[in-house]
Amino acid sequence: MALFRTTFRGTEMRPPVPNISRRTLANGDPAPRVVRCKDANNGPSSSNQLTVSITGATGFIGRKLVQRLLAENHNVRVLTRSTSKARSVFPAQEFPGIVIAEDPEWGNCIEGSSAIVNLAGMPISTRWSPEIKKDIKQSRVDVTSKVVGLINQLDDDVRPSVFISATAIGYYGTSETKVFDEQSPSGSDYLAEVCREWEARASGVDKKVRLVLIRIGVVLGKDGGALAKMIPLFNLFAGGPLGSGQQWFSWIHLDDLVNLIMEALVNPTYKGVINGTAPNPVRLSEMCNNLGKVMGRPSWLPVPDFALKAVLGEGATIVLDGQKVLPLRAKELGFSYRYPYINNALKAIMSDGI
Repeated sequence: MALFRTTFRGTEMRPPVPNISRRTLANGDPAPRVVRCKDANNGPSSSNQLTVSITGATGFIGRKLVQRLLAENHNVRVLTRSTSKARSVFPAQEFPGIVIAEDPEWGNCIEGSSAIVNLAGMPISTRWSPEIKKDIKQSRVDVTSKVVGLINQLDDDVRPSVFISATAIGYYGTSETKVFDEQSPSGSDYLAEVCREWEARASGVDKKVRLVLIRIGVVLGKDGGALAKMIPLFNLFAGGPLGSGQQWFSWIHLDDLVNLIMEALVNPTYKGVINGTAPNPVRLSEMCNNLGKVMGRPSWLPVPDFALKAVLGEGATIVLDGQKVLPLRAKELGFSYRYPYINNALKAIMSDGI
């Protein structure tokens, strides 16, 4: 069956490819048969149905993205290093429409996908040791390099047309006075170094593939992330700003971040660096005050610097320091935020239960 392309909102999307691939080796002999990913969604496909392969799908952001894609009848392929973990997060009886592929099968799933979303990376909110810092960096760089290599080795007719790769606002470094946007230079600290290399590896993708780098801020949602760690403190009447409270808190509601990724999947004007933050960053003290009001709890007892450093060591920088980041590119593209203000975002999250 001849391969063909269809167009959805300006982005090239491809129908499912045959399940068996036959290639020729350098010496002219036929290559061994390779079984490709077979999507569980056997219903009729349409020109606007995507097949999206995702790394980091079992994480806070990835879980929500998978749910959204399935709700809109797209095919999802979970690229994982642990099938058992992925199946525990996405049990077959609740998620019958996804494919779970361990490391050796990633290439087979990437082949014929409409798009790749790269969200993989070890959590950074932990005590940093030299070994942990190495793992934080390599978990991002290695997976990104692997995915880019697998994309680049494919022929044009089966190569994904879009590659969305997460990065972070840590790229800009930290400051209580500066304002950062997508054109701002990178910082000089450890997290900035991680983000630079992370983005550099993603930028190695074939130029025929539309690349979107989303520099993600602090993601707020009910099922994980920073907010889930702060809620217990407020429930114990011990909630309050971390450190001075004057550090900037550049945040985004989980629903808005997923909406941004979804738009980037299908809208060809989304390319290059886009800050994944809400348009109204706040000082951490203001965020804590709003959270306290929404929960009906006080927000007056600050957590001192030395206490955080005792727990997190050098890793305390992720909460003691911050940056004011504005999403100028998203605004230029006309992206519509459901939760542009912190108070409305927190009210929505808390009313949903956590």
